This record gives sequence, structure tokens and C-alpha cells, in this order.
Amino acid sequence: MKILILNHAEITRLLSVEECIPIMSQALAALARGEVHQPLRMIVRPPDAAGIMGLMPSYISGDHAAYGLKVICVFPGNTAIGKEPHQGSVLLFSSVTGELLAMLNAAAITTIRTAAVSGVATQLLAREDASELALIGTGVQARAHLLAMTHVRPIKRARVASKSWEHARAFAEETKARYPFPIEAVESVEAAVRGADLIVTVTNAREPILRGEWVSPGAHLNAVGSSIPTTREVDGTTMAAARLFVDRRESTINESGDYLLAVREGAISPEHIRAEIGEVLNGTQTGRTSREEITLFKSLGLAVEDVAAAEYLYTKAQTQGVGTWVEF
Repeated sequence: MKILILNHAEITRLLSVEECIPIMSQALAALARGEVHQPLRMIVRPPDAAGIMGLMPSYISGDHAAYGLKVICVFPGNTAIGKEPHQGSVLLFSSVTGELLAMLNAAAITTIRTAAVSGVATQLLAREDASELALIGTGVQARAHLLAMTHVRPIKRARVASKSWEHARAFAEETKARYPFPIEAVESVEAAVRGADLIVTVTNAREPILRGEWVSPGAHLNAVGSSIPTTREVDGTTMAAARLFVDRRESTINESGDYLLAVREGAISPEHIRAEIGEVLNGTQTGRTSREEITLFKSLGLAVEDVAAAEYLYTKAQTQGVGTWVEF
């Protein structure tokens, strides 16, 4: 048999963030309907290793049934040597025979689908006229999220902040020619967030970088950067003030430091989660209920998102003759 291999460049060419948004909507809605089987991710964290490995399996039923497994290594130190911190592969298997169908670059899929999921949440939860974007972080996810936000809301201005002013300045210089609105580097997270009605945090912070007193009434937040129980980007005050929406409840209560540490401090109770995004998509739960409330989407990243993207890419690559076929 032959398997399809898709590299980073091929995936980026085949799947845009805009194109991925409806794919993620379908995947999250299917998850909320019980059409996805997905255990919690397994983390391999050797005490003396430079990075960690995550194993993320999922099965999607229905017309596009598939087994999938993302194997991802996270090495934060890679940034200093010019490499993407996330390294790995998404493996796609036949739901009929179990045969391996494809091996796809995980970093490319993760970047695209994560921003697309934030796009879905923003479509559902942000005010229709949200146009002042605060972007906290300057890595690959910041670039992808900047693009995603422009597809779902009429952005008029973006302010970007980073722990390094030079990184923020370089990001603004690099991206401003691509967009019809000003992109301004600012020297602090507070300067970026005050007055913003759309906020995205995509950092590797271990302690809160976002304070509740900076967030305006009516703002929507996508908290993306932290995906383990011991780190967070958002303080307890922000979590308490916001209506909290998640990609998956089970994952949030087991894996999200933004949530777990706020509960541990007593800022919120375990009942603070309003809904999964898929439940809002399916109409079984409500999203935003007023212009003044603050909404927050806590994104952890789910295997179903990777498998849905991989299944779509497998079909599209065959149609367009993209990728490499290898005897296996």
C-alpha cells in the first residue's frame, strides 16, 4: 500500500485559515453531538528532557469517518534557534480497514486549525462590530490569528505587544503592508488591551499577562497560549468577570491552567464554564447575551480538530495531485 506525505509548505498551500474555519465548525459541532470519540491527551514529560511529547488520538464518525493521531513534541527552546516549537505529525487511518493513509506535518496543521477555531469562537461570541484588536504574542500563532480575525470581524486597528519590544516592532513592520488597517507595536500588554473589543493571547507565558482591570466591557477574548495545568495567560479577575466558553469541558477541567488555577484561587467555581463552542454552534447553549458582557474562549486544541483537518487535506491533496506517495 501507499501512504500520502504532506509537508509544511504543501499543507499551507492546500488549507487556508479562512477555508479551515467551517471545517472546524463542523468538527466542534460533531464533538458536541457525541459523534466523536476522544480520550484526553497523554503527555510524556521526562524530568530531564528539553521538551515534552503529546499523544492526541480521536475518531470521527459519519460521512467523513476516520481515525487519527497527532504526535507532537513541544520544545520551547526551538524558538532561539529559529525552529518551530511544535514538531510532529498527524497520522490519518482508514475507518474501514485501519490502514495508515497519510502522514501530515503537525506544525502546519496546528497553526492553521488553532487560528481557525479562534475564528469560530469569535464569530459566535464577539460583538458584530468588534474592530479594535489587541494581539499579545508575536510568533506563528500571532500571524495566523491576525489573519483569522480579519475573516470574521471588521478589524480597523490592531495593537501588538510582546515581552520583547523589538519583537513587537518587527512583527508590526512585517505585517502592516498586508492589511488595510494600521498595526501598531506597543510597549506593554496593558497598552494593547485597554480599549480593545477583541483580544487574542498567544504567548508561552507561565504567569498571567492579562489583568482584568484592563479589559473593557463588551470585549471578547481568545486565550490560546497555555494548554497545560501549570501555566496561564489570564488572571483570576478576568476569568471571573467573563462568560467562559471552551472547546471541550473534559479537557478544560483536566488540562487548562487558566481555568484550574483560577478555581484553586477561589476566583471561579467549577460551574463557571457556560458552554462548549460546539453546543453554541448546535443551538443547545447560548453565546453572548448582551453588548456589555465580556466573553472568553479558552482554547486548548483538540485531536478532533487535527483529524478533521487531516481528512480534508487527504481528500484535497488527492484531487489536486499534491504531496508524495510512499510505499509502506
